[in-house]
Amino acid sequence: MCQTPDWALRRREPPLRSIAVLASRPDPILVLLVAAAAVAVAVLVWPRSSPPLSPGRASWALTPGVLNPDVTQVSIADTICRRGWTRTIRPPTEYTNELKLEHMKAYGRAGGRSDYQEDHLISLELGGHPTDPRNLWPEPEPQATKVDRIENELNDAICSGRISLAEGQRRISLLKHTVG
Repeated sequence: MCQTPDWALRRREPPLRSIAVLASRPDPILVLLVAAAAVAVAVLVWPRSSPPLSPGRASWALTPGVLNPDVTQVSIADTICRRGWTRTIRPPTEYTNELKLEHMKAYGRAGGRSDYQEDHLISLELGGHPTDPRNLWPEPEPQATKVDRIENELNDAICSGRISLAEGQRRISLLKHTVG
């Protein structure tokens, strides 16, 4: 006679059904610990002071660049693409010379006034604001002269329709803030 094994005679329990986890409030002590850890990391990682400004680059904080509201993609034929238009809006030298001294101090620039050109971050030929101090910065010479050629090339690309006004402005801002 064949005997049934003990395990086969045991009563089988029905499978356990999953129990949905109910949303509960987070433990306030755990929340405080996580917040304290985040603050501690921020304090340890955050720089104590601003790094020195590179002599060849514009500062995002001091000179973010400001656009001329009269220059839009629609108006470029009457503004930046019209020969001689920038002469009609260029600020007087007295204004930029005074501002250059202020900006040289703010940027911590050494040397004489003639070592720098108070230049538009977004140039006039790319639709930059002519007089807003946040669009002007002390760009070192001869770098300023080299960048003028790039600004003229971007103006030509905008006016010929190869790139948009916004793209030209983005490129010059990136160049002056990162490469110089």
